Amino acid sequence: MAPPSVPELPDGPASPEVAEIERALTRITYLSTRARQHERLMALAGVPLDRAAVALLRQIADSEPLRPGELANRLGVEASHVTRTVQQLHKSGYVTRVPDPDDRRAQRIELTEAGQEAVHRVREAGVRGMQLALADWAPEELGRLATLFHRMVDDFLAYAVDDDSDPATTA
Repeated sequence: MAPPSVPELPDGPASPEVAEIERALTRITYLSTRARQHERLMALAGVPLDRAAVALLRQIADSEPLRPGELANRLGVEASHVTRTVQQLHKSGYVTRVPDPDDRRAQRIELTEAGQEAVHRVREAGVRGMQLALADWAPEELGRLATLFHRMVDDFLAYAVDDDSDPATTA
């Protein structure tokens, strides 16, 4: 397997607007991934899970049951990390393994009812916190922000797909 290619950056400096977006995303990522913030969210949700387990539960909730390797790809982590986290979540009753309909030898990971409830509680706690932080925003501003965030994520995903393609297989 060939090493991943490094995309070339465009010539010239980034626009000031893009630089400010990158700066804001860095700040919000830092704030949202702090251990103390995660612990507070888990306490509010009443869900005793680490960040990796919550990320995995959210990914499973947002998709059909997937193989562990597919989950690792979507989360951008090593398959061994997903395997360990799935084992932890399975022991805790949050996920179950189901046969892959395309290959009965393989298994996919699916949320149990307890897993669905945990994801719901984590999301509700997150939404409540966000509601407090954005309480002074007008509904129109929130709608625009949501639309722009979704558009940005879609564009990031489209770029990531293009970036992951192997030029030798697409030529």
